[in-house]
Amino acid sequence: MAGRRYIPRTQPPPTRTTVRAGETHVPVPVPVPAPAPAPAPAPAPAPEATPTTATATRTYTPPTPLHLGLTLGPLRRGPADPTFRTTPDGAVWRSSRTPQGPGTLRLTERGGTVEAQAWGPGADWFLDQLPTLLGGLDDPAPFEPRHRLVAESARRRAGLRLTRTGLVLENLIPSILEQKITTDEAYRAWRLLLHQHGEPAPGPAGQELRMRVVPDARTWTLIPSWEWHRAGVDNKRASTIIRAARVARRLEEASVMEPAAARARLELVPGIGPWTSAETIQRTNGAPDEVTTGDLHLPHTVGYALAGNRDATDEEMLELLAPYAGQRHRAARLILLSGVAPPRRQPKMRRVDIAQW
Repeated sequence: MAGRRYIPRTQPPPTRTTVRAGETHVPVPVPVPAPAPAPAPAPAPAPEATPTTATATRTYTPPTPLHLGLTLGPLRRGPADPTFRTTPDGAVWRSSRTPQGPGTLRLTERGGTVEAQAWGPGADWFLDQLPTLLGGLDDPAPFEPRHRLVAESARRRAGLRLTRTGLVLENLIPSILEQKITTDEAYRAWRLLLHQHGEPAPGPAGQELRMRVVPDARTWTLIPSWEWHRAGVDNKRASTIIRAARVARRLEEASVMEPAAARARLELVPGIGPWTSAETIQRTNGAPDEVTTGDLHLPHTVGYALAGNRDATDEEMLELLAPYAGQRHRAARLILLSGVAPPRRQPKMRRVDIAQW
């Protein structure tokens, strides 16, 4: 029946739909039994600090329950993203090129408190921005579910907060790479470009986890055409990235603008349209109302979940989301996280590897 979808009673496994909404599994560490006490050894000199010692640490207690994986998941561009890792000890790792330089951040959550460690020149900036990164400026209170599916999804994902990175270029470039191709192709291009032109992340992440820091703006402009081609990036997207990198300083100013003005600033760059600007500002500005239009799948998913219309257009999607004005992006994410999506009627989009041309 239109408007009524089945909601599973148990948490479903991740799907492409939920992963797109930022669902990221953070392992729960298994306690290791303490070994039997052994005779005390002879005292030894204190070891010197090693490169694995964090340059800065901090703790943060969010005012409401927080799920690290859901909050930071949208920053992950594929399971092998060189800037994002989760480890079996329950930690989330993130590398960025901050205004103060490269930095690595390690986050763990214990008993409602987030413990942060940071390495590199950008360590202090990372820790200063920690509350903002973890949704401290996000206020979900005005959000009122108007549909059973949305209400159930919100109940199951109570720890969801909208992150705000404040770093435009490193979120804009992967969004440009995702234009009009499959996500697998975009993830591959992002991974290859960072391993080829990025630099090792500071601290243990660079060696042990093989994490990378995104190139600076000048490096993006100097990537030769054959390297773009080898990564499967066509000339149109490569040219858009180069144009954006050349005005990176002006684009970074968008992170402190109102979302509408920020999107307008980004769309001044030829090749950046409403889809790309929305996907970027959602991450950099934590914009709860900037819903993505021009997407191949989102209107169909929202239309099917809320009205049983698997062929919904952008206009019909926006009409269905109208009751959530001011919180439409949050509503769309919760719909995706519900896992409800129209069944496939045709094969997946064919992958075209231009590197073979």
